[in-house]
Amino acid sequence: MLAIALSASALFAASPATAQAARKAAVPERSPYRGVPYATRVDAMQWADEMAQRRGLDARWVRGAVARAQLLPTVVRLMQPAPAGTPKNWAVYRSRFIDPVRIAAGVKFWKQNEATLARAEQEYGVPAEMVVGIVGVETIYGQQMGNFRVLDALATLAFDFPASHPRAADRSAYFRGELEAFLAAESEKKADPTQPLGSYAGAMGMPQFMPSSWAKWAVDFDGDKRIDLRASPADVIGSVANYFKSYGWQPGVPTHFPVSFDPMRLDLEALLAPDILPTFSAERFGDLGAVLDTPGREHAGKLALIELQNGDNPPRYVAGTENFYVITRYNWSSYYAMAVIELGNEVKAAIAAERGS
Repeated sequence: MLAIALSASALFAASPATAQAARKAAVPERSPYRGVPYATRVDAMQWADEMAQRRGLDARWVRGAVARAQLLPTVVRLMQPAPAGTPKNWAVYRSRFIDPVRIAAGVKFWKQNEATLARAEQEYGVPAEMVVGIVGVETIYGQQMGNFRVLDALATLAFDFPASHPRAADRSAYFRGELEAFLAAESEKKADPTQPLGSYAGAMGMPQFMPSSWAKWAVDFDGDKRIDLRASPADVIGSVANYFKSYGWQPGVPTHFPVSFDPMRLDLEALLAPDILPTFSAERFGDLGAVLDTPGREHAGKLALIELQNGDNPPRYVAGTENFYVITRYNWSSYYAMAVIELGNEVKAAIAAERGS
């Protein structure tokens, strides 16, 4: 299973009710949530012992940390899948992330960190607007980084992931891995594991990295010999760019091309069968009835037909490239990826307009 950054934005496309509940939970103060401690849970304590042995950590420290974790019913509720048949709506989703307030915050972030964004683009090949789009969608440039204790969120999802979810077993295993990565990092730092705050899924900092992502891809981009994704914009910028590069970002390649359809040749079922995985050559794309513009027809890589549903209105379609797919490795949603792209482009355009270029 891929290690991804997972914040509240991960579920917004599918569940407006979940989005509303998550926003209500995101208040700028220490977590008010209290639940049932895991100290008396045999399965949690057994996992703690096994994890300590596996990682070569002090078993008493690990047991003590897990014992202080609390089962949070709010987290379980927020992770419930959307009711079957809940329509997706790109226009509504887009409106949550691309608005004057977020664009203005993005312009400020870009201007304050322009040299660092340029350095990251030179080193990793990832355009500034993509990094700016990620940080804006995730946390409005650090304004909403989450107020759940990461320890509680991860333990809840590791040991009590909602059984109603169609992939409950896999997701529980994923979050046990994230809890292990979190505790290993806190133990190495000799830190108090009850202190870090994050999203209801355990994502942390301005870019909302999960613990395993923090361990693998976070970088010290400001050169102060420590990694701080909560308060160092330079570390945030470098880490997001490094994440994209690690997943195969290709410099100079667009994220998507416009697409229309030839009704006489259109095989929509075949075009949508691979979902968002780039599978088709531009030539095969055209054979199946997807009409590209000149740059799209000249694209040498693979393409995927991206469908963005709009409730009762017609869907929006684009031809996604390998770079579009890279963005979905951050959050497995085409709606999320398009929001990142469009927010970043809106911020870039606002700066260009200010400068008269």
